[in-house]
Amino acid sequence: MSKLLYIQASPRGERSSSTDVANTYIDAFKAASTGNTVTTLNIWDMDLPEFDGDRLNAKYSFLHGQNPSEAEAAAWQEIVAVTEQFKDADCYLFSVPMWNFSIPYKLKHYLDVITQPGLTFSFDPETGFFGLVTGKPVTAIYSRGGEYTNAEAKGMDFQKPYLEMAMGFIGFREISSVIIEPTLADPDTVNSAINTAKQQAATLGANS
Repeated sequence: MSKLLYIQASPRGERSSSTDVANTYIDAFKAASTGNTVTTLNIWDMDLPEFDGDRLNAKYSFLHGQNPSEAEAAAWQEIVAVTEQFKDADCYLFSVPMWNFSIPYKLKHYLDVITQPGLTFSFDPETGFFGLVTGKPVTAIYSRGGEYTNAEAKGMDFQKPYLEMAMGFIGFREISSVIIEPTLADPDTVNSAINTAKQQAATLGANS
């Protein structure tokens, strides 16, 4: 039995290629065991806390071993609640469209909230930073209008490298990727790319 946390980063609903392929992953994950469960977080429906004011002051109070004020501590608990929900899962799935060569700003906001010292990463003076979310697999499904796997355009891809870096920083080592591209091509090319991605997603979902 495994708990999957699915983080949906496209606001396009069922019109989204990344969401479409993610649903194939989820179907395979559920079919693999009757005990498998899925929690979906559509980041466009979430009221994420802004990381400013009391929350930022509380972070630095904790970092420097100081006692935050009552208001700061209460604000920090909003960050803790979002992060603990993230950490409670056994495995993870992201569906991520490319926006201006990177990830949607709402997903960046979510990652900024959960990437916190003492919650998802820590620091050792001798060895440096290390992640606290370990031993769990994550799969990311990326859709992009152009083709960024070729050598000419690879340097413009700040979507997949960023998410992999962010996940690696907080401890993930088993990171799988499914890429759907180019979604702005002719219908036959797009359908072929989606079908190939669905086959990959089904295999990953069945083995999560």
